[in-house]
Amino acid sequence: MPDRPILVTGAAGFIGSTLAQALLQHGGPVIGIDNLNDYYDPSRKQANLEPFKNDAGFSFYRADIRDAQVISDIFARHRPQAVAHLAAYGGVHYSIGRMQLYHDVNLAGSINVIEAALAHEVEMFVFASTSSVYGNTTQLPFVETDPCNQPLAPYPATKKAVEVLGHSYHNLHAFNFTVLRFFSVYGPRGRPDMMPYRVTDAIVRGEPVTLFDAGQMRRDWTYVDDVVAGIIAALETPLGYQIINLGRGEPVLMADFVGLIEQLVGSKACLQTMPAPASEPKITCADISKARQLLDYNPKTTVGDGLARLWDWYRRHACPQASSA
Repeated sequence: MPDRPILVTGAAGFIGSTLAQALLQHGGPVIGIDNLNDYYDPSRKQANLEPFKNDAGFSFYRADIRDAQVISDIFARHRPQAVAHLAAYGGVHYSIGRMQLYHDVNLAGSINVIEAALAHEVEMFVFASTSSVYGNTTQLPFVETDPCNQPLAPYPATKKAVEVLGHSYHNLHAFNFTVLRFFSVYGPRGRPDMMPYRVTDAIVRGEPVTLFDAGQMRRDWTYVDDVVAGIIAALETPLGYQIINLGRGEPVLMADFVGLIEQLVGSKACLQTMPAPASEPKITCADISKARQLLDYNPKTTVGDGLARLWDWYRRHACPQASSA
C-alpha cells in the first residue's frame, strides 16, 4: 500500500464502501468522499460506512464532486497518492430524461476530481466506468478495442465521455489513468434499485418481479469482492492510459439467475414479463484477458456462492425478519 492515502469518491456506496473497507484492511489510510444524496435512502449509505467509520486510518468528507473548490481543498489537505473515482449517478433506466443531472455529476463532477488530482500530483487515477458503454455491440465477448460510440442512454454516454477525457489528460500531462468497465456487480450492500436486490426483496415480500423478454436476456454477473480486488490491483499498477474490463466472462440467463434466488429464499417469484426497453442490450459478456494480463485479475466467486452471500447479508442487515430458509 502507498505511504500517502488513497482517496475514494462515492465511498458510502455499494462498491465504494466495500473498496474503502478492503483498503483499510490492506493497511490504509483512506480518504472517503460522498455527498450521501437521496438517489436511494441515505441511511443505507450511512450503514455501509458503519463497520469502518471509526477506523483511525479513515477520514470521511460529506462533499459533492460538483463543488470544485471543496474537492480541491480536500486534495490539498491530504495529498492522496492514488484516486479511485467511483462517485456518479448510476442507473441506465433512471438516467433517461435526466441528461443534465448526469452531465453535471458524472461528467463535470469527474472533471473537478481529475483536475484536483492533477494539481496535487496524484500518481494513479482509476475511473469506474461501465459495461453499458458497449451498447448493442455485436462483438462477443465485449473487448476493450470496441469503439463504443453508440451508448443507449445518458448514463453510459457520460461514462464514455469521461473515458475519452481521461486519454486527453494522459496525453497532455503523462497522467496515469486507468478505466475499469464494471460488469453487473452484485453482492452485500447492493443498491436497492439493482436487479439482484430488487428480485430478492420482491420474492421475500411476495411482490411481482418483472423480467424483460421473459428472462431470456443474459448478464455477466460479477461479485463485488472480485471487482474490488481488480480496483486495488489497478490502484497499485501505473499503466499510462488503459481501458480494462472487470467482469466474470460467464453470462447467466436472467431466468436462471432468478431461479437461484428463488432457491435461496425458498419461495417462487411472482413473475411478470415485458419487452426490454431500448436502453437494455440482450447480453453482456466481458473479455477479461486484458485484466488477467495487466492486473493479474482472477474472479473467484461463482454466481451461486455470490448470491448466497447476498442473501445472508440481506437477512442480517436489510430485512432481518426475512425467512431463514
